[in-house]
Amino acid sequence: MTHFRQSIFTKSLFAPAMLVFAIVASGVPANAQYSAGTAAPASYPGSQSSAAGNGISGSVPSGVATNEVLHLGLRDAIKRALRYNLATIENGENARIARGQRLLALSRLLPQVSAGASEHVEQVNLETFGLKLPGIPSVIGPFSYSSVDANLSLTVFSFESIQRFRAARTAEQAAQLSYNDVLDVVTLAVGNAYLQVIDASSRIEAQQAQVRNARALYDQALDEVQAGTAPRIDLTRTEVQLHTEEYNLSVSRNNFDVAKLDLSRAIGLPLGQEFDLTDQLAYSEINPPTVDDALKLAYRSRNDLRATLDSEKAAAQSLSAAKGERFPVIAANGDYGDVGPTFGQSHGDFAFQAGVNIPIFTGGRIKGDITQAEAQLRQRKAEAENVRGQIDYDVRTAFLNLNAAKEQVEVTRQNVSLANESLARSKDRFTSGVTDSVEVVQAEQALASANNQYITSLYSHNLAKLSLARALGIARTNYEQYLGGK
Repeated sequence: MTHFRQSIFTKSLFAPAMLVFAIVASGVPANAQYSAGTAAPASYPGSQSSAAGNGISGSVPSGVATNEVLHLGLRDAIKRALRYNLATIENGENARIARGQRLLALSRLLPQVSAGASEHVEQVNLETFGLKLPGIPSVIGPFSYSSVDANLSLTVFSFESIQRFRAARTAEQAAQLSYNDVLDVVTLAVGNAYLQVIDASSRIEAQQAQVRNARALYDQALDEVQAGTAPRIDLTRTEVQLHTEEYNLSVSRNNFDVAKLDLSRAIGLPLGQEFDLTDQLAYSEINPPTVDDALKLAYRSRNDLRATLDSEKAAAQSLSAAKGERFPVIAANGDYGDVGPTFGQSHGDFAFQAGVNIPIFTGGRIKGDITQAEAQLRQRKAEAENVRGQIDYDVRTAFLNLNAAKEQVEVTRQNVSLANESLARSKDRFTSGVTDSVEVVQAEQALASANNQYITSLYSHNLAKLSLARALGIARTNYEQYLGGK
């Protein structure tokens, strides 16, 4: 019987956990990056980046644990996660990397100016070069001269560099959108972790009630056995049931502690910091938009879609840049210096050159760059369409889960009421000697199952609401409207 009850408990948690995993995995955005090379086209990783997904459950612990218990609300947890979660940190740095790559691409279009000053001292041994001239010493020097110079180089026109800069600029925008999308994904993940702690705490309370019921039944059976009005088997059954409920309580407490560690890990609390939750997030209904309106909102708001569209645009610009490698490049270079034995005896010298470089034969390099860029553009187009399909799936799935969870809450609430009534009647029948302890034990087990189902349905309903906010692309900004919390 214990194995059967544990199986029910495991299955009740499995479906919501799989739902979160699917949403988090599908919501991981594109990390568009631009490789600013003059010959190679830009490189853009796919929209389903594993780096962000792997970092969702990790964080950078902040500060030192204190002896005081930290009172943690949902808003506080999400604020900490948006600052210390590993996925937000890494994707924020990815956006900075993309900004740096855009600056590198821009530098190829701007003049490059350098200046320097130097002092030269030399002594030459002519015999080193095999020179032995009559009347000329073999060692000349030491002699010296001073110089100061400035150099200016400028790419007057390069279609390839222009397009690579545009691609880098678009990739920077995509990286920023990807970062914004990760904030939504982190909000969903941390909200789910917060709900799991609440769920585990509720199971402890329900299980404690089951232990009290089992102990009261055991005490009653003990009194009746001692009085000779009940058989010994009734006492044995109630004792087994008491130990089973105590075991389940131990499991619930362990699950609660693990859930707290998961939440602490995701939001970057100091290692070993004790905390409790201030928000219980009781059942509350919402008035979501229609499916069609929700889809329109999601297509406008989801940053992962906007990021993939920008990645597609950047890939198209990189393809244009690769084709632009065939175009002439006009460049100019100028140098001016002041050179002499001393600065007082120096004289100016300068050089200027301008030219056109026309690629005639490159051994297939340009064709290879174009082929790669075309393939990457097709990848980005496919990823954009995939994200569109994923958004449609996310929104429709969120509505299905929300409606189902709402129905489950109503049904399980009634089941709890009926199970309590059935247990009360069984206890009365047992006290009156009409039945034995088997009926009471079965009624207690039915109540435990009903409580577990009700707690699971509450968790699923809250998770479905938060998942809908994520599907619409507004989890980070509107999670309180969907979940509540202070």
